[in-house]
Amino acid sequence: MRNGYIGEIKTVRVNVGPPPVTYNLPAEQMPESLNWDFWLGPNSPQVFNHALAPGVTDDFWAKWRNYKEFGGGGMTDWGAHMFDIAQWGLDMDGSGPIMVTPPDKDHPFLTYQYANGITMTHEPGSGDQGLTFVGTEGNIHVVRRKLETTPESLRDKIMGANEKHVYLSTDHYKDFLQAIRNRTKPVADVEIGHRTATVCNIGNIAYQLKRPLHWNPHKEEFKNDDEANRLRSREMRKEWMV
Repeated sequence: MRNGYIGEIKTVRVNVGPPPVTYNLPAEQMPESLNWDFWLGPNSPQVFNHALAPGVTDDFWAKWRNYKEFGGGGMTDWGAHMFDIAQWGLDMDGSGPIMVTPPDKDHPFLTYQYANGITMTHEPGSGDQGLTFVGTEGNIHVVRRKLETTPESLRDKIMGANEKHVYLSTDHYKDFLQAIRNRTKPVADVEIGHRTATVCNIGNIAYQLKRPLHWNPHKEEFKNDDEANRLRSREMRKEWMV
């Protein structure tokens, strides 16, 4: 993409799960071995349901991430992986979009806009949790362990020595340890993770408020919007406050 093989980037379609919903699971008998108060941590008190904290014999992923009292839904679950790739591909690891608009009559999907005019949409999963870069001369669809391109020949393209390259890491564990030894940044620096989480969360805030929001990626705040800015954080139980 950075070498122009799919032309000018127009938009990015991110296919991950929805924003979170209000917690609505019924109360269940709590296992004696579970310290529910400690499990809740800084979160507001809620009734126990084993879907939140599966036992060792359960064969499903914990569903706490689906509820806004505990997590950010698919937007921050798979979204953390796929919006990360979108930011990476757009060379926006140190910044972010300038506007996010929830679905309305002009926008069928939640839409982010970057200062350079590129848009990014959050769309329902289409058989996989992935994303598609759309350019004037082709597309790149990325999922874990899968890469699909248009034209198809682009999939096996080898970058030349004098072309643009990204940081290469074949083993994140070794890369992280090497960064500690060398006092260098790893391939996925903490700032990158922070910026990715920000994209996910400002999308959830737009979904919640149901109106367009103007974001300042430098100050990391919404412009002239106290209501939206208050949602950048949340109240925590006092014993968990820092």
